[in-house]
Amino acid sequence: MEIVKYEGYNLDELILQAKKEYGKDVKIISYEVQESGAIPFLKKKKYALFVQVPTPDEGFFDILAKEEKNEEIDKFLEKIEKMIDKKIEPLKQALLNKADTTELPSHTAVAAPLDFAQEFKEFTGDALDLIKLLLKKDVDPKIAKMLVKESCGFDIDANKFDLNTSFFKEALVNAIEKKIKFKGPLKIQKGSFKVIAFVGPTGVGKTTNLFKIASELVINQKLKIAVISIDTFKVGAIQQARSFSNILNIPFYAITDSKNLKKTLQNLNGFDVVLIDTVGRSHYDYWRLGEMKEILGSGSDFMEISLVISCNYKNSEALEIVNRYRTFFPINDIFFTKIDETYKPGILLNLPIKSNIPVSFISTGQKVPEDIRVLNAERIANYILGENV
Repeated sequence: MEIVKYEGYNLDELILQAKKEYGKDVKIISYEVQESGAIPFLKKKKYALFVQVPTPDEGFFDILAKEEKNEEIDKFLEKIEKMIDKKIEPLKQALLNKADTTELPSHTAVAAPLDFAQEFKEFTGDALDLIKLLLKKDVDPKIAKMLVKESCGFDIDANKFDLNTSFFKEALVNAIEKKIKFKGPLKIQKGSFKVIAFVGPTGVGKTTNLFKIASELVINQKLKIAVISIDTFKVGAIQQARSFSNILNIPFYAITDSKNLKKTLQNLNGFDVVLIDTVGRSHYDYWRLGEMKEILGSGSDFMEISLVISCNYKNSEALEIVNRYRTFFPINDIFFTKIDETYKPGILLNLPIKSNIPVSFISTGQKVPEDIRVLNAERIANYILGENV
């Protein structure tokens, strides 16, 4: 077997020439491209084509014979693979059996299909209708049952529970007031020196909503406010926070470690409120959460921690965020954002009830300072029922 080289200015013609001389089954190995000519814009592409052709004592039938031998080798290797598979099959089965008996983490567990008639067989009438509405809004079935039952009386004729009011909103507000804690309006006395840090995953809107709070405290409550940012990681975060601070005419500080935070807070002792903007951290990144805890730790004795959660999170993921963050920080309240980006706001009921953490505010859009509301039972009921808020 030998290698033959063809040269020319048309690659297709070189390939046709090789096939014409050695047959259509000639094996093309590779080709090279060169440029000829001294003047750059007049240079032409010149091709060098390399093909593999049989020698006189080795025809194409000999080559095919070799390929058949390769097929025999492939068959032999297949037999070896089957033997290996047979040997490791018991081990694979043992691993699968173990996986079947291993409990999945809470955020990956798959819920069994809901048998509505069986699950809510104790309810009738309006109670059943309200439960159906709550489920459509992604409220957890157990929480839906618990809330509706709070506003039910016993229907003797049907021998089941039904709402003791004809208004869904009244029933829902009554139940929410009993099951969810509310932080209420942010009323701060002058000279109190309150420190509030906003923590949460990336992209939930911590910076924007921190300055909505700052606007309320400066413009409406006439308090002396300062802002500290430890978000030196996200591109543009410091610039955005500094711009908001300049608009409100309040001091702004950017720090990177706990010693600087402690010193800065000591220097701000004459202020009424200090708001701290933190870097967004994944709830699965324990290392980074530990770093943030170390930075905030110097002010933890008198610092409130507000956990910012987006309403467009899945319920299971939101609960996972709360549970992981609360292992690092004493969460004082949940601050919901992006209610305008979801049509299934069941998280407003599921998360505070399951976590037993008070709720504070809800962000209704991107505008600063107007797109923010204090959360209460009536407002949550309106969002769940799809009424104007």
